[in-house]
Amino acid sequence: MTTMYCARWVLPIASGMIEDGAVAVEDARIAGVDTRLELTKRFPHFKLQDYGEAAILPGLVNAHSHLELTLMRGFLEREETNFFEWLRKLTVTRMERMTADDLYVSAAWGAIEAARAGVTSLGDASDAAQASMKAVRDVGLRANVYKEVFGPDEKLAREQLVKLQERVSILREMETPLVRVGVSPHAPYTVSRKLIELVTQYALAENLPVMMHAAESVHEAALMRDGTGLFAESLKRRGIEWRVPGVSTIQYLASAGALQTKPLLAHCITVDDADIELLRESGARVAHCPKSNLKLFHGRAPLAGFLEKKLTVGFGSDSVATNNTCDMLEEARIALLLTRMDKTSEASPEQTVTAEDALQIVTQGGARALGWDKRTGALSLGLDADLTIIQLDGAHQLPVHDVAAALVFASSGRDVRLTVVAGREIYRDGQMLTVDEERLRARVKEIAVKMRGSQRRN
Repeated sequence: MTTMYCARWVLPIASGMIEDGAVAVEDARIAGVDTRLELTKRFPHFKLQDYGEAAILPGLVNAHSHLELTLMRGFLEREETNFFEWLRKLTVTRMERMTADDLYVSAAWGAIEAARAGVTSLGDASDAAQASMKAVRDVGLRANVYKEVFGPDEKLAREQLVKLQERVSILREMETPLVRVGVSPHAPYTVSRKLIELVTQYALAENLPVMMHAAESVHEAALMRDGTGLFAESLKRRGIEWRVPGVSTIQYLASAGALQTKPLLAHCITVDDADIELLRESGARVAHCPKSNLKLFHGRAPLAGFLEKKLTVGFGSDSVATNNTCDMLEEARIALLLTRMDKTSEASPEQTVTAEDALQIVTQGGARALGWDKRTGALSLGLDADLTIIQLDGAHQLPVHDVAAALVFASSGRDVRLTVVAGREIYRDGQMLTVDEERLRARVKEIAVKMRGSQRRN
């Protein structure tokens, strides 16, 4: 049976907008995208779902998340002016005070939030990767789950690699057509050069997608350029030798061979033109996380520069420990507005990032960043039926003179009415259709009480 999703507007992204449009879905695939009139002629037998004053888009993509940290929403607010202290408290809480089930609940709650906000695909970096994989499978999302590895001491690099290989072997048993495993050498300040090199070789040999935090802060830049700052001091206190490369993070990763994997690099704030050119030449992808960058006082990445060099870019929420919400329309809006801070009223149209550009990044761009673009990212014949339907008749949205502008500048994840992944409806009109949301809500509250209690004791 064909399901026909109809709305006032259809935005395929890979082609022009269709008014009074429809998307025909058969099993997991898109069987047609056209006007409602044309598709009803082509498919005489169908189940109709008419959403009226709404827009149908490809499913939104969150290219960088940390679902396991969802229960830390608002938990680290006092530490945000000190990034090192923020990282320390986050790590201690996650490793010492959250059980395996707590981490699953945290990841599942984050996956629910994503689905409710129209997100169909995630790039999730996780130390508790089993919990994250189970969560996205249960909720019904598409995802790359990147198993994180840490280890700044070169003497332990081979030992850390063996542990990573053992864990990835287990995680591969959990893969599905929608959920696959990747690896993430966490960041240049938490992973030695030797371990970066070993993980790179492993990923290339096993065809594993790679994600890494890179060029995220001035503290990281100081560590790279001259061996000073908070990260340098921390390594010294722990007796870990750090050989100063004297170059930017991107140049350092290139010299270590890490860019051979065409990695997904989260943040990329402290980059210059030479760094961007290196990224372009290598085929590396960028997960741009504007809200998290701002909230942690890290600054802003040069999105317009990335686009000018035709880098593959997706938007990421990062964890809600720094962002507080997973709302990719809000992410798109803030990213777009930030590009205009340096523009004058005389800026030419070619210099301006548009609402249409933002919608492309949050759908097709994100799918390319995660390596899913042969399956999803656009509403095109034969692709998997990943789509979201966003209502556009609210008081905060009407009148709609420009659909892209209404979506990016006036809408949010709360306006989503339907989320479909590979033809399966996972969220519709305020209700999750795949998991027991109320049971998880109760567990979230229980764990939050426990976390607050441990916070008071320390």
